[in-house]
Amino acid sequence: MKEFLLGLRLLFGAGRGNRIRFFLMAAGGSLGVCCLALVLTIPQILDAHDTRAAAREPRTTSAQPAGSTLVLQRADPYGSVTFNRIFVAKGTKGTDSTPPGLDELPGPGEVFVSPRVHDLLREQPAVKGLLPGRETGLIGAAGLAHPDELFAYVGTTRDRIADEGRALKGFGYDYAPFPAVDPSTLTTLRFALGSLVLLPLGIFLSVCARLSAAARTRRLASLRLLGVSTRGVQRVNAAETVVAALLGAVLGLIECWLLNQMMSRTGLASLRWYPEDGALSATTVAVCLIGCPALAWFVGRAGAREAAASPLAVRRTAVPRRPATWGALLLVTGLGIVTGYCVTGLTDHPADSIGPNAFLIPVGILLTGLGLVLTLPLLSHALARRLARSTRSLTLNLAMRRNEVEPGSKMRVVTGLVLLVFAASLAQGVLIQLEQVTRPSAPVQDYSVPLASLTPEQQRDLAGVQGVRAHAVTMDSWVDLEKLDGTLQEQATALIATCDQLERMVRRAEGCRDGKVMRLVDPNSSVGSDLTPGTSFPYRFGAGKARTLNITLPSERIVYSAYPASAVGNAVLLVPPSVLPAARPDSAQLVLTSSSAPDRVREVLDGIAAVAPIAEIELIGVNIQGLEQIAVIETLLAVGMIMGLVIGVAAFIVAATDRAVERRPQVTAIMLIGARARTVRTVQCVQVVLPLSIGLALALVTGKLAESSYLITGGSAVYWDVAGTPLLALAAAGVVAVAIAGTLPLAGRRIDPELIRRD
Repeated sequence: MKEFLLGLRLLFGAGRGNRIRFFLMAAGGSLGVCCLALVLTIPQILDAHDTRAAAREPRTTSAQPAGSTLVLQRADPYGSVTFNRIFVAKGTKGTDSTPPGLDELPGPGEVFVSPRVHDLLREQPAVKGLLPGRETGLIGAAGLAHPDELFAYVGTTRDRIADEGRALKGFGYDYAPFPAVDPSTLTTLRFALGSLVLLPLGIFLSVCARLSAAARTRRLASLRLLGVSTRGVQRVNAAETVVAALLGAVLGLIECWLLNQMMSRTGLASLRWYPEDGALSATTVAVCLIGCPALAWFVGRAGAREAAASPLAVRRTAVPRRPATWGALLLVTGLGIVTGYCVTGLTDHPADSIGPNAFLIPVGILLTGLGLVLTLPLLSHALARRLARSTRSLTLNLAMRRNEVEPGSKMRVVTGLVLLVFAASLAQGVLIQLEQVTRPSAPVQDYSVPLASLTPEQQRDLAGVQGVRAHAVTMDSWVDLEKLDGTLQEQATALIATCDQLERMVRRAEGCRDGKVMRLVDPNSSVGSDLTPGTSFPYRFGAGKARTLNITLPSERIVYSAYPASAVGNAVLLVPPSVLPAARPDSAQLVLTSSSAPDRVREVLDGIAAVAPIAEIELIGVNIQGLEQIAVIETLLAVGMIMGLVIGVAAFIVAATDRAVERRPQVTAIMLIGARARTVRTVQCVQVVLPLSIGLALALVTGKLAESSYLITGGSAVYWDVAGTPLLALAAAGVVAVAIAGTLPLAGRRIDPELIRRD
C-alpha cells in the first residue's frame, strides 16, 4: 500500500507535464472504453428488438370455434422494409388477450398504427389503401420492435377473413419469427466487429497505457536503485497506469451513455432503437471497469519488469535486445491455416464451414492478425539494420539507426493503422457473402397474388393498376391425392397469356403463335426438360363441382429467355385464354409485371393494396427480411469501420505525439551538431513511413488471404475479391499520406539545450 501511495504522490507531484500525461492517458482510455461499450451494447439492442417482436406474435390455431376471435397476418414489402399488418375480427372469445402496446383489440373499421405509419399516412396518402378503416390510436413502444417500424392492427369483420384467418389463443412466443439478425449471421457479425474494433482497441489501450514509457521507466529504475523492491516498483507503476485506466473507463462509460441518448433519437441508417435498449448493462460496466485497468496493469508490467531487473541499463540507456521471434511463429501458423483453405478454393472440392473448419477459420484469422502485429518490430529491426549498413544517405542512415535501436516505439505508432487495413479486408468479405441474398437485379419486377383471394372485379382492376406493364395467370396441374399409389406424378405449370403478354414479361420469345397451346422452353433452365410431348396434364376449374380440363404437351415450342427470378420461369406451357372455360382455375396465381425501379415498385404495391388490401403479395425474387437483415448488418459494419478508423487514427496521433515528446532530447542533440530542420523532418518521416509501408503491404496480402479463406468456407459464389483490392490499396495510400502529414510537425524549430542537460 505504501508503494501505491508513493506512486500517487509521484503522479500528482512530479510537475505539470506528468499530470498532463496522466490526463491524456485517461482521455485516450475513455475513447477506447466508449468504443468497447458500444460494441458490447450492439447484441443487447438486437436482442431487445427480437424480444418485443416475439412478445406481440399471435398464438393461433387453424380450428375456428364458434365465437372465436380471428386474426390474419400480412407482411408486405414497402420499398426495402416490411409493412406488418394484423387483421383482427373480434368475436366473443379471445378478446381478453391484447398484444403489447395496445389496451384493446381494434373493432371493425378501427386501425391502430405505429408512429411511423401515422407519419407515413400524411406523407404518402396512397398507403391508406393498405389500412381499410379509420385511425383510432397509436401502438405503444412495448408493441414495436423499433421506433421506425411499419406496423398496424386493422379491425375487420369475420366474413372478410374467415377463409384465411386463424383463431386467436393469445400473444407471445419465446422467439422472434424474423430476428433482426439471424443467429448464424450474428456470429459472423460479432467476429467481424471483433476484428474491426476489438483488435485495434486493444492496441490503442496499450498505447495509452504506455504513454511516456521511456520517462516512466527511467523513473522506476531510479526508485529501484534507491532500494524499492521489484514488487514495489510494479505497485508504483500501477498507481499511474491503473488509476488512469480506471478514470478513463468511468469517463468512457459516461461518453457511451451520452452517445446512446443522442443516437437513439436520431438513429442510424436501417437501425433504430429506444434509449433503454442501449442502456449500459451490468456485464458491460464490469468488463470496462475491470478489464481495462487489468489490461493497463499487464501492459505496464513490461516496463516495470525491465526497470526492476536492470535499473542501471535503463538509466544509462543500454542497447535494447533484439525483438522476440515468437510473434513470427503466430503469423506463420495463421497464414498456414488460411492459405490451406485458399488452396482448397482452387480444387473441385472447396472446404466448408462444417465441423472443425468452423473453429479453425476464426482461429487462423485471429492468429494472422495477432502475428502481423507482433512480427512488425522484428521485420522493422531486420530491415533497418540492413539498410543502415548499406546506405550512404545520411538521412536514411539516421532514420534506420533509430529504428534499429527502438523498433517497438515505431510499431506503437503504426500498428493501429495496419490493423485497420487488415480488418477492412475482412469486412469486405462479410459484405460479399451477405450480398448472396437475392436482390432485385433484373429490369423488371414480378408480383404474385393468389387468384383465390381475388374477385373477378379485383382481378380486372389489378391488371389496370398504374405502372403494371403486363399481367397473366399461372396455374398448376391437378393431382388426385386419393389415386396416388406411391409413385411421383408429373406436374406442369401453365401460363395463361397471349403472345403479346408473354413478350412483355420475358427478355425475348421466338415462335409464339396466338390461339395455340405451345410448349415453353428456356435454354438456360432445366424446368420441363424431362417432360415428353404428348403427356397430358389435368387442370381444375371452378369451385364446388370443379371441371377438369386435360391439356396435352405439344411438340411446337416457344424458345424464350426469362429474366432472373421471373414468375414465368416455372411454366412449361403457354395456354391462350380463348381455349379455357369461363370458370376460374384452381391453384392459380395472378402475375403482374412492372419496372424494377424503386419508385415504380412502390407505386404498384400501393395500387395493389388499394384494390385488394387483404390479399397476400409476393415479390418474386425479393427476400424482404433478408434485405432488412443485410441493411442492419451493413450499418453495423459501417459503424465498426468508423470506430476502427477513429481508434486507428487516435492511436497514431497519441503514439506519434508521445514519441515526439520523448525524442526531443535526441532531436535537439542532432540539431545542435548542425542538422537542418528539413533533414530532421525527413528522418522523422522515414522512421514512421518505412515500417508503416511494410505493415500495410503485409496487411493487404494477409487480409486478402484471410478474406478469401472466409469466403471459400462460407460457400460464397465469389472466392477471390479482385474488385475490392483497388479500394484497399487506395485506403492504404491514404493511411500513408496521413502518416506523412502527421510526422512533419513533430520536429520543432526551437532548440532548447536544457533538454539535453535534463537528460
